[in-house]
Amino acid sequence: MRITFPETDNTKKENGMDTVNYGIVGCGMMGMEHIENIGLLPHGQVSAVLDPVPELAQEASRRAGGARVAQSMPDLLDGDDVDALVIVSPNHLHVDQLFEISTLRHLPILCEKPLFTNPEQGERIKVFRDRYQAPIWVAMEYRYMPPIAAFLDEVEAATGGIEMLTIREHRFPFLPKIGNWNRFNRNTGGTLVEKCCHHFDIMCLAMQSEPVRVMASGGQAVNHTGESYAGEVPDIWDNAFVIVDFANGKRAMLDLCMFAEGSHYQEEITAVGRDGKIECLVPGPGRFWPDALGPAPVPKLLFSPRSPKNPSERDIPVDETLLEAGDHNGSTFYQHERFNAVVRGQGQVEVTLTDGARAVEIALAAQQSAIEGRTIELPVAG
Repeated sequence: MRITFPETDNTKKENGMDTVNYGIVGCGMMGMEHIENIGLLPHGQVSAVLDPVPELAQEASRRAGGARVAQSMPDLLDGDDVDALVIVSPNHLHVDQLFEISTLRHLPILCEKPLFTNPEQGERIKVFRDRYQAPIWVAMEYRYMPPIAAFLDEVEAATGGIEMLTIREHRFPFLPKIGNWNRFNRNTGGTLVEKCCHHFDIMCLAMQSEPVRVMASGGQAVNHTGESYAGEVPDIWDNAFVIVDFANGKRAMLDLCMFAEGSHYQEEITAVGRDGKIECLVPGPGRFWPDALGPAPVPKLLFSPRSPKNPSERDIPVDETLLEAGDHNGSTFYQHERFNAVVRGQGQVEVTLTDGARAVEIALAAQQSAIEGRTIELPVAG
């Protein structure tokens, strides 16, 4: 049965909170990006950090202006200096940490994607949702990239209703992480879970329908094949094609290549309908763009109406301060802006546990399809 949850409004409506004090769980590369973006919020500050690597915790504390360094989850939550949590730990740890938090305090949580990494953890998430009594937001940052947000706002008008959606991500290989945890499927859930749950979330959001069928082909062709960790060669995939059919008869496709960092744009999203086509072009992190090539590419929307034919384009620039605060085209800030409003009782959760679970379910089905060489039918939601 599809993992779905009754999405109730657990937000405190009137809590009188002006500044949200955040506890950060996990202080690696993405944890630092969250700290930088929380620092830009007018109503937020990082008050405590937790990481099993002391050097990372100390650096996170420094970046946060002297945040308390906690020694354990109970220590992190033992006190009144934390109003909300951000979980930025390795993928396979999310579910256990959510359960541990649920035994200590029920605080609003922003949990990084993927929500879980295997079907067994997915079943545990259903139990967690039944017992947790505070807002949970799953961190699908890509929704909040300004060019993708603009694409989603305009896609229906530009196409007359989407019939086909294509997402191409041609990008750089996985970056090094602490303990090289992201080199192995058992930790990440697999590339289509770790990297591509974002894209499956965008598909569902754009199609406004439930996925019913997945067909995929993928594997490891180039990246990490010459690496070895304690005698173990990484098994993480670096390329795939995935087709997703939806209940409303529409279809979407993902084209992933992680040895294509020479590309002008990292993400290219195309939607086509009876009236025309709209494309979204998103560059990769600016810090990877060679200075010798001049300024990094600017995100764009391209419009191609069928009749009359009149192609046009529009730049969707991202604020330079936000670009400097992370690698996700400003999306981490805009996501935090909305989550911060939820914690202060002034907003609603936009990326629910159901959304996070559905994206992982599609990804796991795609990996199963590629491994077994067959189409995977997704169960009816309910």
